[in-house]
Amino acid sequence: MTRRRKHSPEFKAQVVLEVISGAKTQAELARQYRIKPDLITRWRRQFLENAATIFERGNHRNVEAEVRIAELERALGKKTMELEMAKKASSIFSQLSDER
Repeated sequence: MTRRRKHSPEFKAQVVLEVISGAKTQAELARQYRIKPDLITRWRRQFLENAATIFERGNHRNVEAEVRIAELERALGKKTMELEMAKKASSIFSQLSDER
């Protein structure tokens, strides 16, 4: 039983870019990397179909990250205020207990 090879996304992109750039033909690359030409065709089609979404994803992730950072900053600010209040309360209670 033959085992399927799993190719990394970086490898697939490299092969597709070589085909698109015209540096080598699809047949040459298939021989060089020992993969079937129809596999390169499939990777190329997927690459071209998803090319426009590459730019959308980057912006979407940045917006999500900024929202998450803002939430974390608010939570940190709230915890900082709670800690300061606890320190003041502790110092007041310690002064009261020292007076007795």
